[in-house]
Amino acid sequence: MSKIAVVYWSGTGNTEAMANEVAEGAKAAGAEVDVLTASEFGADKMDAYDAVAFGCPAMGAEELEDSEFEPMFSDCEGKLGGKKIALFGSYGWGDGEWMRTWEETCKADGAVLACDSVLANEAPDDDAVAACQALERHFASRVLIHLKRYDMLTIVRII
Repeated sequence: MSKIAVVYWSGTGNTEAMANEVAEGAKAAGAEVDVLTASEFGADKMDAYDAVAFGCPAMGAEELEDSEFEPMFSDCEGKLGGKKIALFGSYGWGDGEWMRTWEETCKADGAVLACDSVLANEAPDDDAVAACQALERHFASRVLIHLKRYDMLTIVRII
């Protein structure tokens, strides 16, 4: 069973609703899931999880929320190398530039984006809810198994 953290910040409740749907999808796929706000998570917790789904809405000029989420995420960046992650969030204007920038940052940090990011314009509609649930089912189904053979660690994905 994989252990997944769903970490989010929400100002209006839209991204929180998405986080709860992401968690439900992961649980349905058989994962052990912890749902945490940005203030409850940090780099010191990254190693406790096989994968992390991060959720944050677009704020200001299409950027991550800067008082809680961005400082927490910046703290975690040093632990993203090789870590399976997923990204989700809501926005009310723009075209999703904040998500593209966030994805590029994560890739530059060496994170493994395990699936396509999920965006919702304002409150998540039925399509966004289904995408959130599918995101985590897809994410959780790629459980890493470590096999030791010839003194080398081999990683096998179960799909």
